[in-house]
Amino acid sequence: MSSASAPAPDSDHCDAGAIMADVLSKGRESCYKARDAFYACVEKHADKKPTEIATMGLLFPADCKKSRAQYVSSCRPSWVRHFDRQHCAKKRVQRLLDGDDDGRGPMSLPQPYTFKQ
Repeated sequence: MSSASAPAPDSDHCDAGAIMADVLSKGRESCYKARDAFYACVEKHADKKPTEIATMGLLFPADCKKSRAQYVSSCRPSWVRHFDRQHCAKKRVQRLLDGDDDGRGPMSLPQPYTFKQ
């Protein structure tokens, strides 16, 4: 009796023993290089208005479109989302730390002499 449920060798099913090339050392290295090049471009062009939208709410200037495409094609989508999330979180913290003094410290409450009795 032949088994009709066995998938064909060229089907879309992943082989349990197959190793994905992007998790190997060379794949990770190329991903990290593309990521670093993209974020360096974003920092370099930080003075320009960000017009492009990436994942996780990351905005970047149009000058970095080419490096973004290279970054997205070199890394897994889940890694791109992770790195974008990390970058946005770091920028948010940096913005809070570097911001004016209004957002830091205790809130100044009205003094009693400001109210008429």
